[in-house]
Amino acid sequence: MTKRIYDLEDRLVVFSGNVILFSKSLPSDKAGKHLEDQIVRSSTSTALNYGEAQGAESIKDKIHKLSVTLKELKETRVALKILNYVKYGNLEQRTFLLKECNELAAIIATMIKNNREKLS
Repeated sequence: MTKRIYDLEDRLVVFSGNVILFSKSLPSDKAGKHLEDQIVRSSTSTALNYGEAQGAESIKDKIHKLSVTLKELKETRVALKILNYVKYGNLEQRTFLLKECNELAAIIATMIKNNREKLS
């Protein structure tokens, strides 16, 4: 899980895949199942929405789709923080995923900022 990927689409796909793999280690109690469903939905949405952003019809459309991607990354980050707090799942994987999520959010936020500057 530590190989560096520089293509952002591929990096988001790997991130989503790693979250899916991590989610299999969560307990099957009510909270574990709820967070598993939530984290899989929000993390996979990041790659899917980024894919839509790549085919955006305008800069405004691209900003909107990137903003949805960022929103989903933030949602995933909060879920990972909750999982970290309750110590669900593998600690090493949680730590890696949280770090990767923060890095991806920073990249997407910069892309949004740069695209907004193009509109000015």
